[in-house]
Amino acid sequence: MFDDSYFRFPDSPAGLYDPLRYMIGIGGKRIRPRLCLLSYGLFREKPCPGLEDVAAALEIFHSFTLIHDDIMDRSPLRRGKSTVWKRWGEDAAILSGDVMLIEAYKRIVKAPEQCRMQVVDLFSDTAGKVCEGQQLDMEFENADFISMREYHDMIGLKTAVLLACAAKTGGLIAGASQEDCDALWRYGYDLGIAFQIADDYLDAYGDQQVFGKPIGGDIINGKKSWLTIRALEKNSGAAAFTEAFRAKDVAEVKRQYDSLGVPSDALAEIVRYSGSARSALDSINADCSPLEDFAEKLVGRVR
Repeated sequence: MFDDSYFRFPDSPAGLYDPLRYMIGIGGKRIRPRLCLLSYGLFREKPCPGLEDVAAALEIFHSFTLIHDDIMDRSPLRRGKSTVWKRWGEDAAILSGDVMLIEAYKRIVKAPEQCRMQVVDLFSDTAGKVCEGQQLDMEFENADFISMREYHDMIGLKTAVLLACAAKTGGLIAGASQEDCDALWRYGYDLGIAFQIADDYLDAYGDQQVFGKPIGGDIINGKKSWLTIRALEKNSGAAAFTEAFRAKDVAEVKRQYDSLGVPSDALAEIVRYSGSARSALDSINADCSPLEDFAEKLVGRVR
């Protein structure tokens, strides 16, 4: 079980480290560290020195991105609680996010010596790609049209590569073959795509008490989610939809989604990508049922 005991931060200055403790403490599924540990467990039974630090680094990095993303998106809530910038202000949130990134690197370099450079290089490459994805996400808000291919490229960078990194990192630390590590990366990537489409779906159709954020946030923030892009694909040039989206009319945009069958399309795409993730495991000569179950639980939240 991966819990908050894995995370320890200095006590002082409190204004710098309290937001870190708060961000970690407000919950989350710990998807990335769990994925790392599960992938490791396919090949080795007992944990090795450094494994838990590396797993924690993945979660700390993810939390860093959330702190900064919430500032950029002006999001007031995260997992049903005030975001860091709303509670401590933007300046404190930026600085605390920065030190969280530093903390992630302090832990990632504790990977076992035999695979340390591979793990650090993978993590660094992934961190850069996540930032690239966030930049594209912001640019897309002001674009008149975004293709589904462009959207997939963006979420591949912003979301999927970190899950892919987590899965492959577990394999690297366990000493798995290059072929198995590559299969784990593909599993994590396709699962990440499914996860992000599910997140887009829940943003419009989820239960706010469960989802932890205001429903319709993507519409209010003008984000080109999978649902919006699919709606435009199926009804290109439709003034009614464009006007409702620009007006941030959540109820009307959802009504248009429903009339176009967008929700069922999204669910089908989630199933397709999660199935592709499971298929990536077929080449691994190990019992991959833990990762198959993990995928089912992760995307099953939309049902």
